[in-house]
Amino acid sequence: MTDREHPDGPHEPEEELFASRLRRTAALGRLAAGEAARYAATSAANLRRSPEDAADALGRQQVETARRMVQVLGSMKGVAMKVGQMLSVVDLEAVPPAYREDVRAELARLRDAAPAVAFPQMRRAIERDYGAPLAEIFETFDETPIAAASIGQVYRATIEGGRAVAVKVQYPGIDAAVRADLQNLVPLLRVARQLMPGIDVEATAREVRERIHEELDYELEADNTRAVARAHRGHPFIVIPEVHAELCRPRVLVMDLLEGVGHDAIARMDQASRDRVAEMIFRFYFGCMYRHRAFSGDPHPGNSILLPDGRMGFIDFGLFKRISVEASELELEIHRLGVEGRGAQMVERMAAAGMLADPAATAPDALLDEFRAYTWWFTTDEVVELDPTLATRIVLDFSDPTGRHFRDIRHQRLPPEHIFGRRLEMMTLAVISGLRARGNWHRIAREWLYGDPPATELGRAEALYYAGR
Repeated sequence: MTDREHPDGPHEPEEELFASRLRRTAALGRLAAGEAARYAATSAANLRRSPEDAADALGRQQVETARRMVQVLGSMKGVAMKVGQMLSVVDLEAVPPAYREDVRAELARLRDAAPAVAFPQMRRAIERDYGAPLAEIFETFDETPIAAASIGQVYRATIEGGRAVAVKVQYPGIDAAVRADLQNLVPLLRVARQLMPGIDVEATAREVRERIHEELDYELEADNTRAVARAHRGHPFIVIPEVHAELCRPRVLVMDLLEGVGHDAIARMDQASRDRVAEMIFRFYFGCMYRHRAFSGDPHPGNSILLPDGRMGFIDFGLFKRISVEASELELEIHRLGVEGRGAQMVERMAAAGMLADPAATAPDALLDEFRAYTWWFTTDEVVELDPTLATRIVLDFSDPTGRHFRDIRHQRLPPEHIFGRRLEMMTLAVISGLRARGNWHRIAREWLYGDPPATELGRAEALYYAGR
């Protein structure tokens, strides 16, 4: 099979796989300009249409926009595709309801089934890192990728003894593509605004720049994965794949293969099953932050798998954060003050930690209102049914200059540890909201906020586990 003879369609040879900055910029520019022109034409035509026909035309246009984004971003990999993956998590309130599922399904292709790079090119990359033929490293190696991400592809293989492993390989030339893309975020985010007008371009650009550099370091990701696996070894419902350090290289990561049911299939299960999965996801991500003070900064649907035995597997720790005991205790203290409605003490504590630019101008009631608007879903003692629009509404409330919390949030000085904490909260919410899960999330959170006894079956199993360690 030649480099251009691939079951997924034609592929460029390795030296052309990642185009020059000029070519990538041109591709993004054409995408942005083309979508702007199409939306202008649709908007003009909608002036002569009924509200129902206008909504239908807009919805069809947005489905096509998502499809073109997948085509362009998926083939480019790198930063461009990472933006598309981020968009697939957020709900699309600007899209007419009748078309939201179609748009979401298109964007989800960037998360779960991005266009593959021809195997001969990937083989050369792997063998270059090992300095040996593939057959000398693995017993078997399936040439068809099982996943294609923003900076690499994942393959199924076996090692000595027939043990099944996942082999994550960086795309050849990805470093150059990343450098080019980091200069080209504006036209890319301009396209994203067609689907989500409230997107914060500057914040999203910062997010992408910070994330992509860490994700390029597979040796760092291997260390992170081993740390999380140690913290959860023998856990009753959390599984972290074992990393095979002797087989890892700067651009190749090898770990046990986890197989099971993905997010989209879980979302079609019955209510009780979705609730159980959501609680496991919530306990893992929040528990890592508050129990272990070391957590993934990338909760998204593609990074959790429901295993055949009912446990949840978690993967991808390229973006990872470790926080100090002091930072963790400060987080918990501020949350407790918010839950208890102690606004004046909350202002004092945040001021003492240097988190308020002007403490004297910070009204306790306003700070409490802001806290509750952001955290109510897990700080209110009641059963809450989540829906896919919830995370979007909260994010837009805080990023919209006309929103009631925008001015206050701009005058806060959150250190990186606390920014990561807010990110984890919002992305976890986005994932479990996609399952339309129900639960008293506050009763679960009280286990680490106050040391309360568990109120759920999963909580009791987890308490026994930690008691025995």
